[in-house]
Amino acid sequence: MGYDFKKIEEKWAKYWEDNETFKAQNTSKKPKFYVLDMFPYPSGAGLHVGHPLGYIGSDIYARYMRLQGYNVLHPMGFDSFGLPAEQYAILTGQHPAKTTKDNIKKYKEQLKSLGLSFDWSKELQTSDPNYYKWTQWIFLKLFNCYYCFQNKKAISIETLIEKFNNNGNNINSYNQEKVDVFTANEWRGFDENKKEAILQSYRLAFLSETIVNWCPELGTVLANDEVSEGLSVRGGHPVYQKKMKQWCLRISVYSDRLLSSLESLEWPSSLKEQQKNWIGKSQGLVINFKCAHKKLSIAVFTTRPDTIFGVTFLVLSPEHNQIQNIIHSEKKEKLKQYIDLSRKKSEREKIANVHEISGLFSGAYAINPINNEKIPIWISDYVLAGYGSGAIMAVPGHDTRDFKFAKKFKINIKTVITNNKNSD
Repeated sequence: MGYDFKKIEEKWAKYWEDNETFKAQNTSKKPKFYVLDMFPYPSGAGLHVGHPLGYIGSDIYARYMRLQGYNVLHPMGFDSFGLPAEQYAILTGQHPAKTTKDNIKKYKEQLKSLGLSFDWSKELQTSDPNYYKWTQWIFLKLFNCYYCFQNKKAISIETLIEKFNNNGNNINSYNQEKVDVFTANEWRGFDENKKEAILQSYRLAFLSETIVNWCPELGTVLANDEVSEGLSVRGGHPVYQKKMKQWCLRISVYSDRLLSSLESLEWPSSLKEQQKNWIGKSQGLVINFKCAHKKLSIAVFTTRPDTIFGVTFLVLSPEHNQIQNIIHSEKKEKLKQYIDLSRKKSEREKIANVHEISGLFSGAYAINPINNEKIPIWISDYVLAGYGSGAIMAVPGHDTRDFKFAKKFKINIKTVITNNKNSD
């Protein structure tokens, strides 16, 4: 007797759907277990091979945990709001509401035909107003709150406004960033624009100028994984690094809580290390290097202030806000050319490209505050605008990238830390 897989699979798929076999129970006394997959973009005519490649592995684990006696929540949804859906609609000449609806229907049919144990009663669609009203609600909560380091939690911004009204502000930094100091009388005398500019330094959701991947052809900002070799993954259009005003979240105030919470997760140590790097909290100092011939100083954040005796040059990101003030006039055209080249690289490419060393000497010098040595100021895209102050003190004797840079451009290299342990 032959194995009629089509008949058998259709029978059980119908049985699972009719009986809600994989539905997670809200009132179950079983221990809870959550298995979450990445939601697909419904931006094509159907699934590609990469979808089941990931889903089958997590589905096996979800089934295993159910057999172990857990109440497993294994939902599925569709990341249907944004550039992929928009581009598919443009490509097909149809309204995105229609293409998204049609594609989701096709995706669901395919996912169900694979026999995956999703709880379809918990389905999400990010383009559904019933879903995104909550993302908007969250944004408003963040906008109207600030993080109180004393209480270690978010508090209404109204509490801060009341404090300013009664006592002014006597601190000059918040979350390691400079803020205005003012009296209560001064605060009450500020107009609404000035007050809001001050509150932007505290709000959990705030406007800020940041370096983004800008694609003029698509008319939007792209994430790093949507850019490859200076082109958009979708359409192959040129992408440039550009400073733009964006809504940002002050997630850095939660770095301590994020790091401590990692310890309770049953994750592999390598994955925890990746998360620590993503959180990116660094302990260090900000050192100000005065320019040799101008009344300017360059702030540098460093995690190794003990190596300052080995500093032989400074390096600024091409987007650093002091460059135009320090660079010699005869180098401005070369600077423009260098910045244009740098703008075509994504932040990820700048980090990953450790073999290609490029840079431009500004023509200016800074003074090492420890030994008063005059050191050259260089510009290079291996320094990222978004890390620290967008400037580094280069210690080529003890840093691989600084060493390669110094060797290429024939800059002095000092060794200031040695291992004095005698070998056996």
